Amino acid sequence: MPRNAPERKALTELDHRIEAAVGQSIDRLWQHCDRDVLDERHTHLVDAHRALVQAEHAVTFYRVQLNSLSSGEYPVDGALFERMQRTIGLLEDAARTRDQRQVQTLDALKPIEAAARDKAPPEVPNLPAPDAAALLAITRGAKLHQNLLTQQMYVVTASGTRIPYSRLQRLEEARLVVRDISHPVTAGQPVTLTDTGRAALTAPRSAQAPDVAPVPRPGVWPSASPARR
Repeated sequence: MPRNAPERKALTELDHRIEAAVGQSIDRLWQHCDRDVLDERHTHLVDAHRALVQAEHAVTFYRVQLNSLSSGEYPVDGALFERMQRTIGLLEDAARTRDQRQVQTLDALKPIEAAARDKAPPEVPNLPAPDAAALLAITRGAKLHQNLLTQQMYVVTASGTRIPYSRLQRLEEARLVVRDISHPVTAGQPVTLTDTGRAALTAPRSAQAPDVAPVPRPGVWPSASPARR
């Protein structure tokens, strides 16, 4: 199944362990995978976890079906016994698949846990919201261009978003992005995230500094400003 499929996650025995190892929620980890901002090791973990979630869904489905057959709703006869035996067989198969995928998820998780134990936490810069948005846009592909007439420089992303050159310079100074200077800027220099940029983008939100005030929800009266002294 493609990684961007909108399947609904079931709770697995490994969810809390995964969140502890990666330092963020399962939901956020899946979102980063869908946006292609994870490295190969974390992407492999997400793929394995998604397969485990599918297996958990199958176990739940056949368990509910078996409960329904034994609820007293159906007459107790040979047909019911056959259906129950068939459902039990499917449940056993689903449980075996679930166990196999749990082992595969553990295999993908253990190197990440080991790396987290052996390596000191990286210094991840606080990332203002505009910079985070720029990095997120760059992950899908971006190039720095220069207008031949005005000499103005700007970054154009694959989605068509334009990023000011001044912001690119700030991101470069922070070593969050790098551009391929082997290409002429008039033809477009590819801009990509560095490892530091990916770490900053995937860092828990609590570690990032907010730079904009929250927008009130529609229909909610804004709270009064604190009185000036």
